[in-house]
Amino acid sequence: MHSITLYCSASTALEPHFALAARRVGAELARRRLTLVYGGGSIGLMGEAARAAKDAGGRVEGIITQQLLDLEQGWDGCDDLVVVPSMRERKRLLEERGDAFLVLPGGLGTFEEFFEILVARYLNNHGKPIGVVNDHGYYDPLVALIEHGIEHKFIRPSIRDLLTIGPDALEVLAGIVDPKT
Repeated sequence: MHSITLYCSASTALEPHFALAARRVGAELARRRLTLVYGGGSIGLMGEAARAAKDAGGRVEGIITQQLLDLEQGWDGCDDLVVVPSMRERKRLLEERGDAFLVLPGGLGTFEEFFEILVARYLNNHGKPIGVVNDHGYYDPLVALIEHGIEHKFIRPSIRDLLTIGPDALEVLAGIVDPKT
């Protein structure tokens, strides 16, 4: 494994503990010599993780649309900042460049990215591990929704086997990087 694609928030109005988890992930990726592939932003959890990875000597690849670059001031500290014309191209490159996916708390864009890679994994379009960091119970409703879908037979129970979910960012990261077989 060489790289992890990180999906997370670009919001600057979050509780501080979310930023702490993002910084821990960035530093741990660098320690493990894994490239951080992310949305290229300089703010929110994205910026926290990217700066922490870089500060710890890691490699950071950002992929951002021109529109978001103009709005978020993409982070110029990236080793490689790729500017693309559309969200579809951005998501394609984020999926392609990562050997695994880690999801920190985020909003609608993070939800969209998570479900897109989960469905692709379920359909065997990729075999990459997916980890979800349920920091301070943020994803409790998401986990409940998936379980609700399973209970009502809209979702197959095997979907659980495709996810590593936990409250501690470093434990989830370890679970996708070093899965127990």
